[in-house]
Amino acid sequence: MTERYLRSGIFLAPFHALEENPTMALQRDMELVEHLDRLGYHEAWIGEHHSGGFEIIASPEVFIAAAAERTRHIRLGTGVASLPYHNPFILADRMVQLDHQTRGRVMFGVGPGALVHDAVKIGVRAADQRRMMNESLDVIVRLLRGESVTERTDWFDLNGARLQLSCYTRPMMELAVAASRSPAGALASGRHGIGMLSIGGTSPEAMVHHTKNWGIYEEQARLHGKTADRRNWRLVTLLHVAETRERARENVRFG
Repeated sequence: MTERYLRSGIFLAPFHALEENPTMALQRDMELVEHLDRLGYHEAWIGEHHSGGFEIIASPEVFIAAAAERTRHIRLGTGVASLPYHNPFILADRMVQLDHQTRGRVMFGVGPGALVHDAVKIGVRAADQRRMMNESLDVIVRLLRGESVTERTDWFDLNGARLQLSCYTRPMMELAVAASRSPAGALASGRHGIGMLSIGGTSPEAMVHHTKNWGIYEEQARLHGKTADRRNWRLVTLLHVAETRERARENVRFG
C-alpha cells in the first residue's frame, strides 16, 4: 500500500495594510501561528523584510523565538532569511541558538532577498544578490556541519570560524532555499541536497516553472552526489479561507 501524506503549513510574509496598526498586526500574526499549532498545522515560515511598510517582520528569528514559547508542535522557519544582508557566521550562530531554544523545531529557510529597496538601503547591488547568497550558503552549510571555515569574499571575511554550539537537530537543522521563476534557488538547493521552497503560486504558468526547477534540482543533486527527495519540496500558493466556497469567491472578487 502506498502511503500518501501531505504536510500543511503557512508562509507568513506577512502582508498588512499600510494603515493598519503595526503593533496589533504583529500580535495578530503571533495569534495566527498559535491557532495553527492548535489546528495541527505542521509548519510556519516567517519572512524578513525591511522596507515597503506592509511586510513588517524585520527579524524572523525574534518572531520565532517568541512563537516557540507559545506553541507546542508546529515547526517554525525563516521564510526566508536574506543571506546577502547578514554575516554568514553570525546568522548561523543565531539559528543554532534557535535550534536549541525550540528543541529542534526551527527550520532555516534562505534566499537572496526579495525587495529591491531592502538591498538598496544597505548598499547591496541587485545584480550581486544571488552570488552573495551562494557564497553565504556554502559557508553556512559547512559551519552547521561543524567545520572550521576560513573564507574571504568581497563582503565577508572569516578566519577559522567555527560555531561554539553544534545543532540540536542531528546531523543539522533543516535547510531550504527559496525558488521562484529563476533557477538560482533550484541550483543552490540541489547542489547541497537541501529543501526547496517553490514560491510563485499554482497557476498553469507557475507550475511550468516549478516543474523546470525541480528538474534542475534533481540534476544538480545527481551531479553533486546528493539525493533528490520530494519530501523536502514545499510548494507555496495563495489561499483564502471563508465559511463557504461562495463566500470565499465573493471576498476575493475585487482582489
